[in-house]
Amino acid sequence: MYRYDKYDEQMLDDRIKQFREQTKNYLSGKLSDKEYLPLRLQNGLYIQRLAPMLRIAVPYGMLSSTQLRKLAHITTHFDKGYGHFTTRQNIQLNWPHLEDVPDILESLSEVQMHAIQTSGSCIRNTTTDQFAGVASNELEDSRPYCEIIRQWSSFHPEFAFLPRKFKIAVCGTQIDQAATQVHDIGIHLIPGPENQIGFRILAGGGLGRTPLIGKVVFEYIEKKHLLTALEAILRTYNRLGRRDNKYKARIKILIKEIGITEFKKLANQEWLKIKDGPLTLTEQEIERCKNYFVDPPYVSKENNPDELRVKLDKNILFHNWFNQNVNSHKKSGYSIVTIALKETGVAPGDVSDQQLRYIADLADEYSFGEVRVTHHQNVVLADVQQEKLYSLWKKLTEKSLASASLNLLTDMICCPGGDFCALANAKSIPIAESIQRQFDNYEVLKKIGELRINISGCMNACGHHHVGNIGILGVDKKGKEFYQISLGGSSQNNTSLGKILGPSFSQEEIPNIVKKLVNVYLTEKTSNEKFIDTYQRIGIEPFKENIYGKVD
Repeated sequence: MYRYDKYDEQMLDDRIKQFREQTKNYLSGKLSDKEYLPLRLQNGLYIQRLAPMLRIAVPYGMLSSTQLRKLAHITTHFDKGYGHFTTRQNIQLNWPHLEDVPDILESLSEVQMHAIQTSGSCIRNTTTDQFAGVASNELEDSRPYCEIIRQWSSFHPEFAFLPRKFKIAVCGTQIDQAATQVHDIGIHLIPGPENQIGFRILAGGGLGRTPLIGKVVFEYIEKKHLLTALEAILRTYNRLGRRDNKYKARIKILIKEIGITEFKKLANQEWLKIKDGPLTLTEQEIERCKNYFVDPPYVSKENNPDELRVKLDKNILFHNWFNQNVNSHKKSGYSIVTIALKETGVAPGDVSDQQLRYIADLADEYSFGEVRVTHHQNVVLADVQQEKLYSLWKKLTEKSLASASLNLLTDMICCPGGDFCALANAKSIPIAESIQRQFDNYEVLKKIGELRINISGCMNACGHHHVGNIGILGVDKKGKEFYQISLGGSSQNNTSLGKILGPSFSQEEIPNIVKKLVNVYLTEKTSNEKFIDTYQRIGIEPFKENIYGKVD
């Protein structure tokens, strides 16, 4: 992973000193709420329903064991002993005291962490596939390009006050696990002429009040032109994006209003002015960033060692976990392990200080001291020797971290909702828990198979409900909390936005409604069909009829 140089560290130190003084002035009354607002947002600080919220950046989802321990220390001493992993691969603190935030930022800086690019109208934390660099089907490691984008965007003066926030995701595999098509910019590594790897760049995707799927702006560009292409898109958006209405200030709205053909023309005109300018990437610069992401010291191992096969045959619980949470690795004898943070009764993505320390220890023992955060609010140990998988599973079991739920119904995405967020129309966490309890049985979950449920407490869609196979949205009806259901969403290669099922439901009704939807799928599915496949084949009407009855 990337390591800061002296210039990075100096910039961070200066930023913290500046914010400490700004916070001191705010608390003493020298700065108004309005004056303090953009300053705190530039440092990841929100004012939520019950307390401030600090969102800490985890660039492209990578953390060292040292950083995990620091996060554990901070949650212990400055919060209530836990943090919350987000769909942007960051971590949030929901209970810090405002006056402690500069101290928290200073503590983070000791391990090369910060809260920059986590809030405000700027380019947000760049995300990527959680298996980047280790996936067996990868065209090329996407992380160096994420780092290049991070360095270019972090303090970019032209884009410090965009019309609205701006999100970028990068994917280096054929199977999109980074939800690139619902980002402001989605970047795909693809083979070009003579199999030279370059980029396809999409723009105009996003969720929220107006969910849209991104459209291609650059079909293929060479690697050296990555930043100039991004700069051209951002300049076009910064110049033409609306600033009169924050709900219409996204690039997706701009592209929808003027059309992708016109936007492509404008972006290309801008690009031609700068494509060979100072932002052109040299091979040396690309190699410099690649050198931060070299393979760890793997040892030569055979796949599927005897001791692993014996344990799988003898222990059904281990077998279930292996089948669900372990993925193939590019290196023989190694596997990728996902730790699902979806224990029943715990908010999806929540992790305690004790668990953070424990995962850090496991990372040191089993995965070269590194952890990845996923946009599904789980964590990954990317480099586990197959002969050690059983030992790892036993240790995860001891701390309630061995849930065999990855990609199953209970592996939900869920925003903090009305329990914490001042913007929310309804609570999200109790909905997730009620569904988890309804389906808290591995055999039932396995029978259902892959099914993504995403829950948002409001139209901002932090829970990505639009791209859930089953999406649940909290809505306000005359001061009471209700929940709208959508079906058929997906964030993978064939990205689709869910369709609203019909009138909304009360909190108490939701678990049974989900059960009824699942039963329709189980009745209608053909062999080996996933929920999304069955939905795409039969459409929404059989589900709607089962829930609301037949309409004449």
